[in-house]
Amino acid sequence: MSFSKIELRDLAICWLALGLCFSLQYLIPQQGTPYAQSLAQFAIFLGVALVGIGTGFLFHELAHKGVAQRFGYRAEFRMWKLGLIIAVASAIISFGRFLFFAPGAVYTSTYKQPDPGEEGMISAAGPVANIILAGLFFLLTAGAGNSGIWSLVGAFGFQVNLWLAAFNLVPFPPLDGVKILRWNKVIWFIMVVISWGLLLMLMLGVIK
Repeated sequence: MSFSKIELRDLAICWLALGLCFSLQYLIPQQGTPYAQSLAQFAIFLGVALVGIGTGFLFHELAHKGVAQRFGYRAEFRMWKLGLIIAVASAIISFGRFLFFAPGAVYTSTYKQPDPGEEGMISAAGPVANIILAGLFFLLTAGAGNSGIWSLVGAFGFQVNLWLAAFNLVPFPPLDGVKILRWNKVIWFIMVVISWGLLLMLMLGVIK
């Protein structure tokens, strides 16, 4: 998998911005909480966010890129500056409690006629990566028990990756679900059942 310097820069900026946006609420001291303690909480949760959320974002985009390049497409991640500004603004306005994050995407091009099957598999790669990561983070949570930083990382990574997979499978452009559904309805349905089913169980407290 090859990368340009601009692409690596854009991925790094979006990854750091995502972590900061999700950690912002811990930078603001709660009533009666010393500022030094708030800074410590912010630093801890920034690390959790960079691992739990950042890996979901990075592997989602890298999965798209890797499959696209395997099919002979030119594929590079590009930052969407307006989307990044909206993300930071929404985090600041809501003190980190609400976030609209659409900082960029992997853009593909090819000299051959685009194939719907290849486009479907490229689109499916992102949500599949998030589903796999959700499973790995769940195992991390189970192994870490109910306490400690790794338990927090695992729980956060599990939830966020399920959300990323479920959201991107919605068949509404420009989300991945549109091309996956066009390519193979059965595969799209299976992915939806897994991601939305697990997410629903998580929300109902069936799994934790």
